[in-house]
Amino acid sequence: MGEVSGRAVKPDDPNEGDIEVRLVPLRRRHLRSVIRIETQVYPTPWSFALFLSELNLRTTRHYIAARVGGLVVGYAGLMFGVEEAHVTTIAVDPVWHRHQIGTRLMGNLVRATADRGVRHLTLEVRMSNEPAQAMYRRFGFEVEGVRKNYYAESNEDALIMWSRDVNTPAYADRLADLEAGVKGATIDETGVGARA
Repeated sequence: MGEVSGRAVKPDDPNEGDIEVRLVPLRRRHLRSVIRIETQVYPTPWSFALFLSELNLRTTRHYIAARVGGLVVGYAGLMFGVEEAHVTTIAVDPVWHRHQIGTRLMGNLVRATADRGVRHLTLEVRMSNEPAQAMYRRFGFEVEGVRKNYYAESNEDALIMWSRDVNTPAYADRLADLEAGVKGATIDETGVGARA
């Protein structure tokens, strides 16, 4: 497992039950890999400087990376407000799609939101990105609006989605059910959920 021509490679047909995904705090040393993924999945990728500025806002941000065998295969981030948190970014290397990396990342974001005592979680998603929308719906997100021409490079609209009351016992049960369906191991080294 490694990189070839700037792209991640993985073993042929890995057994999902054998995959071990480590969720770690996103650090500067991960940004080269993050930018590699960013340029593959977004028409207007964030710059190294933008990621770095976000990482420096430690009191209001939460950024994580998903690693398999030392390789960064995905990342995600949150911006905290008083009553809500906003998903600023979430992406998975296309080579690692269909291995529930996004589900693991989103589970961590929800737990980070609840850990802070924040009640609601929101995000924008491309109108055409039906796979992402389906994942978000599993996490209780519902469409509550549309941002017209939100994605400037294509003039595509964004759906505004919200998941409400993510800090309740009922939502914790929902999250536990989702995480129980994830194949393989997830090792969370972000400190989320570790508070007594």
